[in-house]
Amino acid sequence: MYRHFLRIYLTLSIAALLAAGCSSTPEAKEKKEKDESLSTLRIHIEVPPSDFSIPVVVNRDPPITVTIDKEPFLTEVDVTTARIVEVMGGFDLQIQFDHRGTMLLEEYTTSNSGRRIAIFSLFGRKGGEARWLAAPVISRRITRGTLTFTPDASRKEVERIVLGLNNSAKAAKERNKW
Repeated sequence: MYRHFLRIYLTLSIAALLAAGCSSTPEAKEKKEKDESLSTLRIHIEVPPSDFSIPVVVNRDPPITVTIDKEPFLTEVDVTTARIVEVMGGFDLQIQFDHRGTMLLEEYTTSNSGRRIAIFSLFGRKGGEARWLAAPVISRRITRGTLTFTPDASRKEVERIVLGLNNSAKAAKERNKW
């Protein structure tokens, strides 16, 4: 009789553990996707045509063709935080860079006044969307490491970009601890 109760108890315990481990609610799934969401960021400088440059089309309406250096001078590795900033009539994307990124941003904006920077991001679930977000003209030297621009993207897309960039920054910070 004791064995019979022990079997029932063990069976119920295992069933309870399996049920608790397998509960995958839509909210839990969405939270996991948000936690795992990553975005890339590539910032390129406008240059004259050469073997080291490529033309890209930025913005959808109206499109702008910009010839850029193939290699970005800033990436998501240099980002510490990203956020949406409310402005009159819409929103901007604001990116704060780490020390290295701040120095590079200052160097490039100082020596390339009047040129454009082309900003690209791969974002969304498993990097499903890719877009050239903006090509602002450098009008002044940026010394505090904060780049703010109006992206060619919907608010929902920018929210995914911000989430992914902040997750990428957090992951990079964790890796650098070791």
